[in-house]
Amino acid sequence: MSEKTFQARLMQLVTRRPVLRIGLIIVVLLILIINHLGITLWKLVEGAGNLKRLGAEALPPDFSVLTERAGWAYPACTYESDFLCSPAVIGMTQTIEIAILATVFGMILSLPLAAMAATNLSPPWLAQSTRQVLAAMRVLPSLIWALIFVIVVGIGPLAGVLAMTMYTVGYLGKLQYEALEGVSKEPLEVARTMGLPRWQVARFFAIPEASNALLSQMLFMFEYNVRHGSVIGLVGAGGIGWYMNHYLSPFQQYDKVLALIIVLYFVVVAIDQISLRVRRNFIDGDAEYRKPRWRDVLITRDVQG
Repeated sequence: MSEKTFQARLMQLVTRRPVLRIGLIIVVLLILIINHLGITLWKLVEGAGNLKRLGAEALPPDFSVLTERAGWAYPACTYESDFLCSPAVIGMTQTIEIAILATVFGMILSLPLAAMAATNLSPPWLAQSTRQVLAAMRVLPSLIWALIFVIVVGIGPLAGVLAMTMYTVGYLGKLQYEALEGVSKEPLEVARTMGLPRWQVARFFAIPEASNALLSQMLFMFEYNVRHGSVIGLVGAGGIGWYMNHYLSPFQQYDKVLALIIVLYFVVVAIDQISLRVRRNFIDGDAEYRKPRWRDVLITRDVQG
């Protein structure tokens, strides 16, 4: 088979099969991107060697982070127990506290904005402008917000609370206005025929109708904030990431960092499981709709089918 014949048949095959054509375009695009970024196989091999050295320095994990006293903690720990003042306990406690404050403040601020952004509750100009505000708050990840607030208010948990609150408002606001737009139209139409203003329609009809989804979203956001509390601490915004950064630079104590990561992992898994059980009380496709109560959030009960 001549070269021209082979090329002609190849072009005919690519032309007749769109999937093959799309796959070929993707492969070429990936090759161009890899070449542009300077990614080489040698760098991957070199990285494998560094990973091996990192593993040798990090294993076994040093769980003295649960027993030694963190005299350099910020804010300072005043308990007599070394365990309660250990880097792992202080770091995780701060991370959870930051997540709680950010979730509560974010919920308070995002819910009115979500009602303003819902097209079934607000005029189009207000809904679109509010959505742009929420989108702008989501553009910056929590780590960038943390950097901004560390510059503004200084190093510490306050910067973490402000950073996570800003991102929570943007992220949770989007989930909330989508939930509000999904409520049944009939109650809203009845409210409008009664002559109620828009804010009363949202307050007494739309929000109670979507309350199950709103509470579930708030719990999901709390889980998210706990997980990302480790990231913002790396730039000085408090939480367990602050203590990880202490061991990373300049001491490079990777065994203690690994121990903190393991502690964070188990705490996050426990929170996820508790949150999942709580959220099942609010979102259950087979269960009858029931108005949520805060007592049910704190004391979970099985939903009767």
